[in-house]
Amino acid sequence: MEREHRSPRLSERGARAEQTGWYFYDWANSAFSTTVVTVFLGPYLTTITKASADADGLVHPFGLRVNAGSFFPYVVSLSVVLQVLFLPMLGAIADYSHRKKQLLGSFAYLGASATIGLYFLYGTDYLLGGLLFLIANLSFGASVVIYNAFLPEIARPEERDAVSSMGWALGYLGGGLLLLMNLLLMERAGDFGLNTGQAVRISLASAGVWWGLFTIIPLLTLRTRQPARILPRGAGYLTVGFRQLRGTIGTVITRPQTLLFLSAYLLYNDGIQAVITLSTEFGQEELKLSMSALSMVILMVQFVAFFGALGFNYIARAVGSRQAILMSLLIWAGALIYAYGLLRTEFQFFILAAVIAVVLGGSQALSRSLFSLMIPKGREAEYFSLYEVSERGTSWLGPLLFGLSLQFTGSYRIALLSLIIFFVAGLLLLSRLDVQTAAEEAATGAAE
Repeated sequence: MEREHRSPRLSERGARAEQTGWYFYDWANSAFSTTVVTVFLGPYLTTITKASADADGLVHPFGLRVNAGSFFPYVVSLSVVLQVLFLPMLGAIADYSHRKKQLLGSFAYLGASATIGLYFLYGTDYLLGGLLFLIANLSFGASVVIYNAFLPEIARPEERDAVSSMGWALGYLGGGLLLLMNLLLMERAGDFGLNTGQAVRISLASAGVWWGLFTIIPLLTLRTRQPARILPRGAGYLTVGFRQLRGTIGTVITRPQTLLFLSAYLLYNDGIQAVITLSTEFGQEELKLSMSALSMVILMVQFVAFFGALGFNYIARAVGSRQAILMSLLIWAGALIYAYGLLRTEFQFFILAAVIAVVLGGSQALSRSLFSLMIPKGREAEYFSLYEVSERGTSWLGPLLFGLSLQFTGSYRIALLSLIIFFVAGLLLLSRLDVQTAAEEAATGAAE
């Protein structure tokens, strides 16, 4: 009630400060996505694993026979499985306990610490690298669920496209700046008396330092709006969380518009993630681009996506967020058609990557803000855990279709074009979404 008596200016100033602090968690955690996941850890951990392999190229973690080159992809897959199992329960616990801020800080610093620990990865310690990545990636996903759950609290419905877009934009900018510094370090490692392995380890650890350092800003500015809830006698957070999660899933099933959006998002986001993951393989194998050129493309995408996220916010203001996302999906589909029929040179690859970067930021930022309109008050973390699971839980579908298409046709162009199925199916489902009805459904489902 106290907030109602504050002056409008003070209230507005406080809201802006909280939103600015919230933006900086995207800035903080994106360093992990770009520097660790996208660029450095995969090749480096694979090198460590191969150094540990036997004469047949196998390693034996916990008695299993694993091809050294497959170890990192398997670890990534395991981390995704753990997120799918863990994140919905975490969301339910966060909403029940009202401890979102504490949970955000805990998972952020657990993930940052594990990432810093990658500095000590060398020799044949591939199991250490796998364990640290599992902890870091699971913590990353958990913290993002909590982070997203703050969006409905810090922004009115009409502000959410702008606030979400600014968060995504600063995330791309922050991740891109650290990646730029690390690529420069790699290029001039000898000038600093470093070998390649040392430069990679410093780059990996820098992402953890960056993540932890800038997490201080949201923790200082985000507010806890409700007092922490005391557990009933004899109950634990796991049992309470499971009961609340079961109720939430049952509720979502009865809300057709929310279910329609999640189904659409599951499909088109799977296409987005597959294109991001596999485009470098396409460039390397089909266009014969060098790794230095591909690294420059990854770096360029970060900075262009900054402007894309902001630009699509203006499009959403003019036509609405649903229509803006539909426009982005048409551009995604057009980009795949172009890659199949016309893409031939390195310059064309750069131009196409820039186009994709523009819609990448816009489609992701607006999807988050659009979904926030469908969440009942008090169930933000639970719903965003389902959102995160729909992003990560099916991330194997796109690569599977790409791999099968490549295996049966032998053509990287056909394999890349096959991903258009996800964008077309997502577009068709999203075109049927009634945003107003979805918001009305959410208004009847607030948590007690």
